[in-house]
Amino acid sequence: MNKLDEWRALLSEHGTDEVVTKALVRDVRLPGGAGTMALITLDNGFDHTKPNTFGPHGLFALNGALSEIAARTDLAAVGVTGKPFIFAVGADLKGVTAVTGREQAQAIGELGHHVFRRLAELPIPSFAFVNGAAMGGGLELALHCDYRTISAGVPAVALPECFLGLVPGWGGTQLLPRLIGPANAIKLIIENPLSQNRMIKGPAAFELGVADAMFEPADFLEESLRWAAKVIGGEVTVTRPERHDGWAKAVADARFLVDMKLRGAAPAPYRALDLIARAETASPDEGFAAEDAALADLLMGDELRAGLYSFDLVQRRAKRPAGAPDASLARKVTKVGIVGAGLMASQMALLFARRLEVPVVLTDLDQARLDKGVAYVHDEVGKLLAKGRITADQANRLTSLVTGSLTKDAFADADFVIEAVFEDLAVKRQVFREVEAVVARTAVLATNTSSLSLTEMGEGLAHPERLVGFHFFNPVAVMPLLEIIRGATTDDATLATAFAVGKSLKKSSVLVKDAPAFVVNRLLTRFMGEVVAAVDEGTPLEVAEHALDGLGLPMTPFALLQLVGPAVGLHVSETLHAAFPDRYGLSEGLAKLVAAGKPGVYLPDLTLDQEAVALFTGGGSPSTAEQVRERVLAALAEEIRIMLDEGVVAAAQDIDLCMILGAGWPFHLGGITPYLDRAGISRPRFLAPGVASVTA
Repeated sequence: MNKLDEWRALLSEHGTDEVVTKALVRDVRLPGGAGTMALITLDNGFDHTKPNTFGPHGLFALNGALSEIAARTDLAAVGVTGKPFIFAVGADLKGVTAVTGREQAQAIGELGHHVFRRLAELPIPSFAFVNGAAMGGGLELALHCDYRTISAGVPAVALPECFLGLVPGWGGTQLLPRLIGPANAIKLIIENPLSQNRMIKGPAAFELGVADAMFEPADFLEESLRWAAKVIGGEVTVTRPERHDGWAKAVADARFLVDMKLRGAAPAPYRALDLIARAETASPDEGFAAEDAALADLLMGDELRAGLYSFDLVQRRAKRPAGAPDASLARKVTKVGIVGAGLMASQMALLFARRLEVPVVLTDLDQARLDKGVAYVHDEVGKLLAKGRITADQANRLTSLVTGSLTKDAFADADFVIEAVFEDLAVKRQVFREVEAVVARTAVLATNTSSLSLTEMGEGLAHPERLVGFHFFNPVAVMPLLEIIRGATTDDATLATAFAVGKSLKKSSVLVKDAPAFVVNRLLTRFMGEVVAAVDEGTPLEVAEHALDGLGLPMTPFALLQLVGPAVGLHVSETLHAAFPDRYGLSEGLAKLVAAGKPGVYLPDLTLDQEAVALFTGGGSPSTAEQVRERVLAALAEEIRIMLDEGVVAAAQDIDLCMILGAGWPFHLGGITPYLDRAGISRPRFLAPGVASVTA
């Protein structure tokens, strides 16, 4: 039995539900008498909403096409392109659950390498014409070709494997660093995936050297074929700079950054770094074999399953919010009003103007604050223009859309008015009474409150049914989560409008019941409360601060406190203490920190401010790091169970989604609820009697 037969036998049960991407071959006469090219078009038979992927059957189909091409003697070249808007987006991850043993996992890596490298080993030149999205294995397929062109309209080029708990396993860690240099390759393979799975566009990929030529979308294939003919005919010579300098330093610097971000909690980025380091000296056979081994190990690990659960949440559940009313009930929004002109309000104004492309008017108490808020928006527009992210015409339009007014009369024709003022219930009530007096009957009133009761806020309004919670996270432009809160009287039309606006803003919206601090702030406050309480009791701050490092959270507890501000943290904890005094305590140390006017426990150079640390000393019952960790996880499990019993969200998946998108809960851990179940935080030790798990 040859290798292909072995792989076919091992993977016979794998990918039975695979949507097979076919390799359709046609002959193309190249311009200028350069000969005939066998052009392979990757196509799974669906439109761009179901991208081309590679499962075992798709790989065997591509291998068959390459075998037919290899047998011919009349060809000048081979080319590979994709169906409209899509090149290929990598492996078919739906088949992961069918992988039941390491031998199967190894076979997947070996099969992909075998098929892809045939492009590089053909006796004729090979060209990848990247006409659309190229991710994961799709980009790796292109890397195996001798030459690459890319469309200027390509929306996404990426190697997202580390984001999910894998490594690029079909040549990416070996070929890309040699092509564009180790530092640039590390950005695509590790840094971008760990930065909310950031992707780059066609022009950026061309600038990095991923492609040899770039053409406009309208005639991309024609121009690519014309360029390929010139390469074959010798009219165009492709030269690529040597990019091997600083290999060890690039890997070492990246390892330091990964340690800072993950603190060893996720294996995939470290395996990827090891493979990139090996690529400097390894032969293709050695490098590809190492990728096969890494892929096999990671395919059998928990991290991938957890990452796929997270991926499913943000790709599917986030796009179909549970409990959202019929979208047809949503009212049209042609103008937005924002009460307040501080930093949060100004960020919101820019986002509304960019995404909704409607007039946005800010109000505040005095001209100086108002001018500052509007100026912030205009400055940010200028930065977008300078970076080439918008055109001059777009910049002028955005600048004209955002204005300020000292009176709320400017909201008279607004369809959506949101407040972003101080977190004080009386202040917000007064704001909405003033706004309601001037807006139309159908205008939606929204609050960006992070913890206060929506229902109490609406008391005294003539029409409280049009009040809705619309809770952004800071920074507004970056954080993808939007908690949409339904008060006791919020009607379906108001709620539907809020969800429609959230979708237009390109946010992932989750419906939340009107409960203290909603989801993210409630859990983060419980989390912080337990850590700070341990310090108040006598645990050294450094011990408590790093007790949960093994989870790979985006930042440590006291660093998070410094980011949000001790005064804000104290205010939210007071709100939750009033609601749930048995579970949310008040920290004497935190109150002292706020009274002292300290911004946190860290100095600007990120060393501890010993004066601030001293404010927390005095307790006589210190805990170990393990005890702090167990205490925090138990508290989170208890709080989530209570929230689910209270119906704060529709299901545990919504809490997972909120924590991933709003709190930076690590993707590699999966959602917080399955992680707590896996960690054994369950009945009878931590949860209510009769409850088997956090999510049961």
